[in-house]
Amino acid sequence: MRATDVIMKKRGSVLNPKGSELTREELQFLIDGYVKGDIPDYQVSAWLMAVYFNGMTFAETGNLTEIMLHSGDVIELNGVAGLTGPFVDKHSTGGVGDKISLPLAPIVAACGVTVPMMSGRALGHTGGTLDKLESMSGFNVKLEPDTFRAYLKECGFAMTGQTAKVVPADRLLYALRDVTGTVESIPLITASILSKKVAEGSDALVFDVKYGSGAFMKKVEDSIALAESLVKTAQAMGKKASALITNMETPLGRCTGNWLEIEETIDVLKGCGPEDVTELTYALGAEMLILGGKAATKDEGVALCRKAVESGKALELFLKNVTLQGGNAEQVMKDWESKSRRSRYTRNVTAAADGYISIDAYTCGLAGVTLGVGRNTTSDAVCPDAGFILHKVQGDYVHKGELIMQVYGKDEDCFASALPMLESAITYGSTVPEQKPLIYKEIH
Repeated sequence: MRATDVIMKKRGSVLNPKGSELTREELQFLIDGYVKGDIPDYQVSAWLMAVYFNGMTFAETGNLTEIMLHSGDVIELNGVAGLTGPFVDKHSTGGVGDKISLPLAPIVAACGVTVPMMSGRALGHTGGTLDKLESMSGFNVKLEPDTFRAYLKECGFAMTGQTAKVVPADRLLYALRDVTGTVESIPLITASILSKKVAEGSDALVFDVKYGSGAFMKKVEDSIALAESLVKTAQAMGKKASALITNMETPLGRCTGNWLEIEETIDVLKGCGPEDVTELTYALGAEMLILGGKAATKDEGVALCRKAVESGKALELFLKNVTLQGGNAEQVMKDWESKSRRSRYTRNVTAAADGYISIDAYTCGLAGVTLGVGRNTTSDAVCPDAGFILHKVQGDYVHKGELIMQVYGKDEDCFASALPMLESAITYGSTVPEQKPLIYKEIH
């Protein structure tokens, strides 16, 4: 077998412009060869481009996911002494102000479902859970499998990053997709997400697939296609799965920024978080509890989530996890209460006119990168204390000069480019902008 033959089969020809389905053996040959270094980047790049244009069947996507999954270590959870399931995780396709994983994991764990969570870092305008966790001094996101399992036993959830030994094929392919313009391929996205999520040991998965300006998928129909691919492929791999299609036209919640989103997480766990963040957290939590067998209906699941917050158990587990993973829970709560962990470099964005406002998530996200919240390349550093707080949100009426945002930067220089972007993200109208639902559709 030659890599060239595999590429040409997927690429197709004049008589077969959409190419042909690759067998498991052909995919195994290509991926194994790439991980071992026997097949060069340029040939895999050609294959990625062929997949981008010609797609993959569900069978191909499932085979690719399985092959990527077994390219490295898999964390086994079932059958481990003292560790009980069900094991259910959630994955978001990312957005601006999307801190849902942080309150969600302890809430669901407080309801009796174990949550093994493997997360990523910020890239481009979207935030990263690992960066948010590391804004709490000392918090360790580099957990070895035995430590990961031990924390799951003790706390009911644990949060870690992808190690070099877990799904190395995905790490290599993701970097190559990023530089070859093949990121927006639904089969490749599906295989990337699922190979990592299955590697962490989950029995069931809930996907938060976002649409809108601040989302990876801008059009709702593309988000639905991705969600269906994720759910069907996960089910084909023997996992329970469901998805919510959610709105990312405007920033989620009031706070965007690594430490600022820890502040808002504690607000949610205290029962005083923003309405949209709380609604989405409870909706995703209910799905996880249904798949984990702890709730029969969505309403029952939401009620259990609310009870976990009102009883204080969810916040207790969150702080226990902070301590387990190396952070200082007492200091975290002091910083939350004092609001002293915000950058000393600060500016305000005020209303340029009277009117009902709309706030574009994507433009805000790009400004966040300039402020120090995100990164343009994986090697860029982030500023844990940078970000912005919305005092007015989509649909609010403002008067000229009224405070809309408090902005925190990594230094004085960043405001020269960040502030004009944030100001341009706000538009003013004489009528209330269309209020799209936070949750557009559920897929089971």
